[in-house]
Amino acid sequence: MACLASSSAVWAQPSSSAVLPVPQSLQSELTNAIQQKQVLIVMVSLEGCPFCRIARASHLVPLQNAGIPIFQLDMRSSQAVLDFQGRKTTHDQLIKQWRISIAPTLLFFGPGGKEVAERMEGGYLPDFYGPYLEERMLKGRQAL
Repeated sequence: MACLASSSAVWAQPSSSAVLPVPQSLQSELTNAIQQKQVLIVMVSLEGCPFCRIARASHLVPLQNAGIPIFQLDMRSSQAVLDFQGRKTTHDQLIKQWRISIAPTLLFFGPGGKEVAERMEGGYLPDFYGPYLEERMLKGRQAL
């Protein structure tokens, strides 16, 4: 279950109550995450994706509210962001550079902007999403 970047389907808009922050600088957010002994989690989302909305509302926003550093980048967005090297790019350019074509995709970053756990791509069955997320967060923290 996933939303493909090339999908032409029209879905309901995500609930405004399930919003993740958008980073200005991945480099800065990664530094803050590592200081907290946490991995930096980046959700790649696609506007209107129902699986993205469910992942945000059910799992990611509650973790972010508990202090876990989670940010969102949006496919097809021209919004500016600084990458892990401090270079200016856009959400969409960075997502293409990471070779992501499925939403939602969760990435787990550690020192140097390296991925420290396997990506979570697409929607998982609700009973399994939380345990898979916990497993990757643990693996990522062990890599720190």
